[in-house]
Amino acid sequence: MSQTPTVPPFVTGTMKFVLRSPVHGLVSKTVLLITFTGRKSGKTYTTPVDYSQSGDLVTVFTHANWWKNLRGGAPVTLRIRGRDIEGLAEPIAEDKQTVAAGLAAHLRKVPSDAKYYHVTFDNQGNPNPKQVEKAAQYTVMIRIKLC
Repeated sequence: MSQTPTVPPFVTGTMKFVLRSPVHGLVSKTVLLITFTGRKSGKTYTTPVDYSQSGDLVTVFTHANWWKNLRGGAPVTLRIRGRDIEGLAEPIAEDKQTVAAGLAAHLRKVPSDAKYYHVTFDNQGNPNPKQVEKAAQYTVMIRIKLC
């Protein structure tokens, strides 16, 4: 069970609107839209998530169950910095050591996300390793290779 509250629908709706608008630059440096297809329903879903990027690899984290639609690798579309880009998403849920390492790297790039994981930083700007390990227990990391 997640230790993080669900995002209210009006916040999600507002973020979708902003990220698809000409003023996306207000938030699109750290927030993107990920669009994927439901495995059972076949419906298309879009959700805003915080991200970090290194070259053609985008990393997102979630506490919600939507990631299960990406098991085994799945094509996704990212609305990132005002552009739609195709990618292949691979969730990492079971390897908590890898999730913790990825989360620590993400928090160094996007320190404003630390509050969602109850992580603090030392004087050198490094996330607290014990807090990161704890957060990794209820977090799924999704790596997206851009096409």
